[in-house]
Amino acid sequence: MGPVRAWVVRRHGEPVDALSLDEVEPPTPGPGQVRLRVAAAGVGMPDVFLCRGTYPLTPPLPYVPGQELCGTVVAAAPDVDLPIGCRVLGVSDFPAGHGAFAEECLAHARSVFPVPDGLDDADAAGFWIPHFTAWIGLVDRGELRSGERLGVLGAAGSSGLAAVQLGVALGADVVAVASDDAKAALCRRFGAASVVADAGELGEVDLLYDPVGGEPGERAARSLARGGRHLLVGFAAGAWPQLDARRLVSANAAAVGVYAGGYSESQVAGFHAALSELVADGQLRGIVTERVAFDGVPGVLTALAERRLAGKAAVIVTRPQD
Repeated sequence: MGPVRAWVVRRHGEPVDALSLDEVEPPTPGPGQVRLRVAAAGVGMPDVFLCRGTYPLTPPLPYVPGQELCGTVVAAAPDVDLPIGCRVLGVSDFPAGHGAFAEECLAHARSVFPVPDGLDDADAAGFWIPHFTAWIGLVDRGELRSGERLGVLGAAGSSGLAAVQLGVALGADVVAVASDDAKAALCRRFGAASVVADAGELGEVDLLYDPVGGEPGERAARSLARGGRHLLVGFAAGAWPQLDARRLVSANAAAVGVYAGGYSESQVAGFHAALSELVADGQLRGIVTERVAFDGVPGVLTALAERRLAGKAAVIVTRPQD
């Protein structure tokens, strides 16, 4: 077992300055862990924040970033029963520095799941975090009902795009917020019934999926119908929205926090099974719109940080012949 290639953060900064392509020894699985040969890695804003050292779960230097992955099990701790060669998707052990921007990485067995039939490596790598979060928001926390009107902020980003297509699969009338024609076309491709360019133009919505926050979230909140729910998913704008409590009370509306942690293994397994069934039925598909080579990691993270990416990007790390 020889060294593997990995993108290592050795100093904090923008991705092109922080990342170094190195050869490192393959990590050894600890209790409850597996080592994975990474086929593809999803790209997300948390990876940019990891490069900068501003993410809440940033490990001590040096470390390998990369949260999302698809890969195969090549080694497992004695207390893990996942078979060698099993193809999985999920979340790496990036908080300990063993992220997915490497040919091999570590993951906790409880954080990886069988790849749903119909997803290739790249789509699988970018599937779990956006769709799991969307399921928590729309189904578990938002209690979306068929026929309701769902507004999605940041709809052309990975989190928003997952919410758009899951909302459509659940029978919602989806109105997406997207800033330009190309992003609007992407939202329509994934099922949005209508697209607006500004968060203040949503019209009345029953449920608001908000991974953006800040001032756009505050403007969008004025669109809540009586009994509406504002799902606080994230703050890509840099801050949580400051909501008008009196407006919420007068509309019998609610601000609802969406946090993907704290669920039991059996609950998460149930969410995975439900999402896999929607994939099998053709109601969900991968949202990866850009696939880049392994040496393109700094460039694609830079494009993401500069808001030049629509949809979801994935890095092709290794192939069967590698």
